[in-house]
Amino acid sequence: MNGGVVLAFIFLLGAPPDRPAARDGQHDFDFEFGPWKTHLSRLQHPLTGSKTWVEYEGTSVVRPVANGRANLVELVADGPAGHFEGVSLRLYNPETRQWSLNFSNIRAGTLSPPMIGEFRNGRGEFYDQETLDGRAIYVRFVISEVTADSCRFEQAFSDDGGKTWEVNWIATDTRVKPEP
Repeated sequence: MNGGVVLAFIFLLGAPPDRPAARDGQHDFDFEFGPWKTHLSRLQHPLTGSKTWVEYEGTSVVRPVANGRANLVELVADGPAGHFEGVSLRLYNPETRQWSLNFSNIRAGTLSPPMIGEFRNGRGEFYDQETLDGRAIYVRFVISEVTADSCRFEQAFSDDGGKTWEVNWIATDTRVKPEP
């Protein structure tokens, strides 16, 4: 086809549909800013066949940093297995439109490998590869059931390349209401 025929063809059929703009997820975690009460359930010995869970009660506080392109989570909880403190730095990459979740158990004093992912339809999914007892495993972290006053976090491990997953961490957070 020559250029005039192509233009006439486009005119008759209409212009090609515009692609939807890629979603900017920079504000995906804005719902979580502020103080929360948290209930944690942790599987005591993941990927061993154990069915023993340990419960914790605690608090978390989420703050925006770096002009909203990142946020910081401080988590403190207590339960039968002892005291737990963790920090998570979440960083947004505007080029990939994905987040990296960088977690540290304060006792260890190091960051775990970043989990990379994004939110789709109100659900966040993040993945990484780590080692557990010397074995390579996949880790999945899901944020779901998000409302203005509550949300759910779930971590799962897979030692078969992601064919099956064992949930080992569930946190249900409830917003702390300001005093009247």
